[in-house]
Amino acid sequence: MCLILPTRESLQRDQVTVSFLSPNTHTGLRGQTQEIQHSLHRKRRNLSTTRFNNMPGNLLKNPNGDEDLEHWELTENGGDQWRTEDMPGDCGHAFNDESVTKYFCTSFEPCLKRQMIDLLAEGYDPENLDFAQPAVTVEDWYCSRTDCGCIYNLTVSLLDENKEVITEFKSDEVTLDPDCDDCSWKKVSHTFTDYGPDLRFISFEHGGQDTKYWQGWFGVRVTGSSVTIDF
Repeated sequence: MCLILPTRESLQRDQVTVSFLSPNTHTGLRGQTQEIQHSLHRKRRNLSTTRFNNMPGNLLKNPNGDEDLEHWELTENGGDQWRTEDMPGDCGHAFNDESVTKYFCTSFEPCLKRQMIDLLAEGYDPENLDFAQPAVTVEDWYCSRTDCGCIYNLTVSLLDENKEVITEFKSDEVTLDPDCDDCSWKKVSHTFTDYGPDLRFISFEHGGQDTKYWQGWFGVRVTGSSVTIDF
């Protein structure tokens, strides 16, 4: 058997080859990999922006009572219970948007109703929600009759995948007295920002009752509710 020993020139060539593949090449490859990752990240963010901008506006279903009480969970249904009426109703007030033709009305004991918005079911991507943490804006409209006072409450909670509260907004309990207050339609709104990752559900609950315990539907009236996500 003939043993062939490497020549000096071949060793030099091998050394040059090895030195070319180590550390400068590794650094260059690492830089290229990082650039690719940054590029993908930018593309993902752009896709996220497009996705959010293409999502529907109001995430609440049946916000004005056009479908009676459909899509709402009646968490409190006291007195003569929740019902819907046509705008402006007895002893009522005109609404500032003619396209809103109905409202929900409450009775002489507490009436509360809620919707639980599942953001993943609505098409939002969890990675995008965690990265972007888009502003969540809630609005609601309420009024009382001209012949009876009322109490109004609103609670909106941002929840994680286990429906644990991340943060929440509670309006101050409002009491309207037609003898001394402006009882026409009023808007309450709030915007959530910088709330951190893990947002998966939004709970929207509102309602109230009347202040005179009259049989019938003399309590607070609500309509025009909305929950929107703004990128």
